[in-house]
Amino acid sequence: MLTIGKASFTSRLLLGTGKFSDLSIQSQAVEAAESEILTFAVRRLNLEERDKQHFLDTLDLSKYTLLPNTAGATTAEEAVRIAKLARASGLCDMIKVEVIGDGKTLLPDPFETLKASEKLLDEGFIVLPYISDDVILAKRLQELGVHAIMPGASPIGTGRGLLNPFALELIIEQAEIPVIVDAGIRSPGDAAMAMQLGADAVLLNTAVSGAKDPVKMAEAMKLAVRAGRYGFEAGLIPVQRYASASSPTEGMVQA
Repeated sequence: MLTIGKASFTSRLLLGTGKFSDLSIQSQAVEAAESEILTFAVRRLNLEERDKQHFLDTLDLSKYTLLPNTAGATTAEEAVRIAKLARASGLCDMIKVEVIGDGKTLLPDPFETLKASEKLLDEGFIVLPYISDDVILAKRLQELGVHAIMPGASPIGTGRGLLNPFALELIIEQAEIPVIVDAGIRSPGDAAMAMQLGADAVLLNTAVSGAKDPVKMAEAMKLAVRAGRYGFEAGLIPVQRYASASSPTEGMVQA
């Protein structure tokens, strides 16, 4: 089970809801992924004009936990304001803290992320900060009291997969809270690899919404996350320098 704060989830695949070609495809992909947590940018919602249909209206929200994110924020103050807006709208008190520090790479600002996380924890939010694969920052955030850490596999939307598995492994090794690998995932193989390293979950969006067949890709990602987790739990054999026969050598007929 994936446990974040006081809530537990069977699915270890978190799905973003942006960039789908239409709401019908999005709904089918969400169903195929069997995700229990859906994330979305608060700025995508027109909270002042709820008479207009948006993606939340096409889903049975009783089946999902919503994870609003603060995409678009470039300072801690903006992130906190967006989070409060989401909570005031009754969406959820769980928030993905996303504070972008560079417009070209969309890499997160570690300093503003730390500040925003501290303020939101003081406000009583369930805080999940999105960070780069920074081992020390992950440690500092954990000490601060965040409820999960979300290191990126590679920059948002690049599809470059796991650029630094070593750093992700270090983050996972020292973590006492869930580690959710986020951003940059391109293929089911990437998702399986992240889980095989010991990640507690994977969050992705573009890999599904940008696929030629988003529904089939959502299904593939679901299976990949499960396979990677099963592999991690089963335990991998050690890597050896030389060959080792897989058949027993006792009792063999001598020539």
